Amino acid sequence: MIRVVLPAHLKSLARVNDEVQVDIDGTVTMSTVVAAIEARYPMLLGTIRDHTTHKRRPFIRYFACQRDLSHDSPDAPLPEPIANGSEPLLIIGAMAGG
Repeated sequence: MIRVVLPAHLKSLARVNDEVQVDIDGTVTMSTVVAAIEARYPMLLGTIRDHTTHKRRPFIRYFACQRDLSHDSPDAPLPEPIANGSEPLLIIGAMAGG
């Protein structure tokens, strides 16, 4: 079971109050996790990644095991603590301004 913490605005859209959990068959990658989230919460389709290109949205960041995974390949295996559910994957809504 993969544990995922969503930003507040996506929690509201998905109508959840806590972290979400998804099952992944095979290799746990960012692509497979986001696809599982979109399948379980179709209202989030297109909010984390683009509908067509499947690239991460500009103001969305991925963190796991004290590392920023946002620029890693979406098909790279995620760290073992994420894959075994001992640590959550954090999807963060980044802020910009000046």
